[in-house]
Amino acid sequence: MGKEWDIVEVLRHSRHDWLNKLQLIKGNLDLNRIDRAKQVIDEIVIETQHETKLSNLHMPLFAALLLKSNWENPSFKLEYEVMFDPDASKINDLAVTKWTHAFFGNLNQAIEPFQENNLSITIEPQSDGVRFFFDFSGIITNRELIEGFLSDKTFDLSIKEFTETELSLELFMPMLKNNSV
Repeated sequence: MGKEWDIVEVLRHSRHDWLNKLQLIKGNLDLNRIDRAKQVIDEIVIETQHETKLSNLHMPLFAALLLKSNWENPSFKLEYEVMFDPDASKINDLAVTKWTHAFFGNLNQAIEPFQENNLSITIEPQSDGVRFFFDFSGIITNRELIEGFLSDKTFDLSIKEFTETELSLELFMPMLKNNSV
C-alpha cells in the first residue's frame, strides 16, 4: 500500500515543512507584513489542531496516509478537517486506508499535473460510523478512470458532484461490530 517510510525520512520531510513555514513567517516579518505573519501562524495552529484530532481518531493507518500525503502525491494538495465526536465508533482502519490510498492513486493519474489541484477531506465521526467527505477542485483529464474506480459498490459511496473541475463524494464507514478489526 505504497512506500514504507522510515523514521529518518519522516523527520526529514517534517523538518523541511517546518523550515518552509518558518521562512514564510520570517519573510513576512522582514517585509513588515505583521498581519500576514500572524495569519500564517494562525493557519499553522489550525493545521496542527487537525493533525492532533486525526491522530486521536484511533485510525493509525489512515492518519499516517493523510499525514504523508502531500509528500507522496505531488499532483494535488491535500487538506483535511476532523469534526470531533468523543463518542465516535471504531471503524475498519485498514479498509478505509486502502480505499483512500487507491483513490489518491487514481486521482493522481486522472488530473492535470502542475495545476491548482486541491483535495479537501472532512472526517465526521458519528455514533454509527464515520462519514468522509472528499471535495476535489482542479482539472480532471481522465474522467473514465475516476468513474471506473467509483463504480466499485463495496463501500457506501455517494457522488454529490462530478465535473471536469470538481468532484464531491461521501464515503460512509459503518461501526465495527464487537470491536473486531
